[in-house]
Amino acid sequence: MYGTVARCTVKPENRAELKEIFERQRQARQMAGYVASYVLHEDAGHTSWMFAVFQDKATYDANADDPAMDADYREYRALMESDPEWHDGEIEGYQA
Repeated sequence: MYGTVARCTVKPENRAELKEIFERQRQARQMAGYVASYVLHEDAGHTSWMFAVFQDKATYDANADDPAMDADYREYRALMESDPEWHDGEIEGYQA
């Protein structure tokens, strides 16, 4: 698997709207190779971590290059205090 982790700042009052946007975008657009996504909001402060998981680097790159993804990004970026800090790479899964 392949994906990204993004560190960002989302004010608590914007978290519900961010969740709504992500749900609507996920339902509206079929993304080849998409596996899952998550958002972790830290207990203290306003830092959030977004995770997006794809089957492989090729499907991740195709999604990243899709103009629809840019439109989606601009919509949820408006709820953040600054641009996210992105970290892309291979994902290894471990389960109990």
